[in-house]
Amino acid sequence: MTRPDGPLDAANYDTGIDVVLIAAPGAPDRLTVTLTALNGRIVACLDWRGTFGDHAAPQVIVVEAAGVDPTLLAERLPGIVDRAAALQAGLVVALGVDEIDVVAAATLGGSTRLLVDPTVGDCVAAIVVAAEAARIPAGVFDVHRETDGRRLERLNTEVARIAEALARLTRAEIEGDAPAAPIVGDRTNRYGAPPALAEPSAADVRRAIRARRLRDQFFGATLFEDPGWDMLLDLYAAELERGRVSVSSLCIAAAVAPTTALRWIARMTDTGLFERRPDMHDRRRAFMVLSDRASEAMRGYIVATKRADLRIP
Repeated sequence: MTRPDGPLDAANYDTGIDVVLIAAPGAPDRLTVTLTALNGRIVACLDWRGTFGDHAAPQVIVVEAAGVDPTLLAERLPGIVDRAAALQAGLVVALGVDEIDVVAAATLGGSTRLLVDPTVGDCVAAIVVAAEAARIPAGVFDVHRETDGRRLERLNTEVARIAEALARLTRAEIEGDAPAAPIVGDRTNRYGAPPALAEPSAADVRRAIRARRLRDQFFGATLFEDPGWDMLLDLYAAELERGRVSVSSLCIAAAVAPTTALRWIARMTDTGLFERRPDMHDRRRAFMVLSDRASEAMRGYIVATKRADLRIP
């Protein structure tokens, strides 16, 4: 990894964002380039076997996980997650597709932002928003409030000036937390759906998934992106089949870019629809399942559509 010449202090960097950088020698330099573009101040630059020591508390901890040995990731990442939480710092992890399962087993959701094969623009967006969130005292930040919404809109504009790649990102992608609508309603009071009595079949759900992917062949893969529903269908089918779904497999089922899929998985985990279950035989991997309330909601919805002679969309 290319590192700046000279000591890592304020003489080399402006102090807009204080960062701890964790990367192995020879790692991709996208995070260093990003921090240079942001005029960030690296208060500590560590390899994967280094310790934080008594370094000044950073606003953001940025981690390059691509190409790191899975066993080392599994050993070190939980401690990094705990350290970020103790410091109330944002955590941004850049990784490759091969590291999805081991990274997700250690951290998913909350204040962590996972970026799969990111561009510099993607890194800029994640680090700036993580730093902004770290500046706001706990219990004060509320994305539903108009003042915070304006703050994030301003962040979007500032980031776009730094990296043209951000032009394709929406404000919701940068926030990573759009206002949440009611998720599980009362089936008996909505659209006349009766209580669920029969168990749906996995074949019904798999047919719906195949139909959705067939639609993409004719209209393009990005026109009808609906990762939340695609993942709900996949996890429910796996539940009926008594199968297990890894995080990387669920990213494929989402039919969107891996970074977007991971953001959706984190969001739906935070809202209580998904649950992460560790692999008892391999700590480097975790499986995703539906929560009890999500499973019951899916069961009720699918039974109701069948009784109404409708197809699962």
